[in-house]
Amino acid sequence: MTRVPRGYIARRRRTKMRSFASNFRGAHLRLNRMITQQVKRAFVSSHRDRGRQKRDFRRLWITRINAATRIYKVFDSYSKIIHNLYKKKLILNRKMLAQVAVSNPNNLYTISNKIKIIN
Repeated sequence: MTRVPRGYIARRRRTKMRSFASNFRGAHLRLNRMITQQVKRAFVSSHRDRGRQKRDFRRLWITRINAATRIYKVFDSYSKIIHNLYKKKLILNRKMLAQVAVSNPNNLYTISNKIKIIN
């Protein structure tokens, strides 16, 4: 029986996986089976952590806003400033509000004066 040369498809697939594993170390860089396992694991982790990153940043922004409102005595708490923002229909997301609170507290005072609601 004559020898049939294999095609390029499997080699192309392995080369593609190898390109994803270019920064791995040891056997995870050299062995095809290890490369496949580690690349799959890396993709799962990156997919999971993209959602986690959004969650973590939102927590960070909320913490910064809360700290700034309490330090500069703008409001009693984070929840009150957010509640008043919604009541006044002032569209400011938490990212921008946290940036203002950290970089320029004077602007935080002006925002709080715009949204103060006297009960």
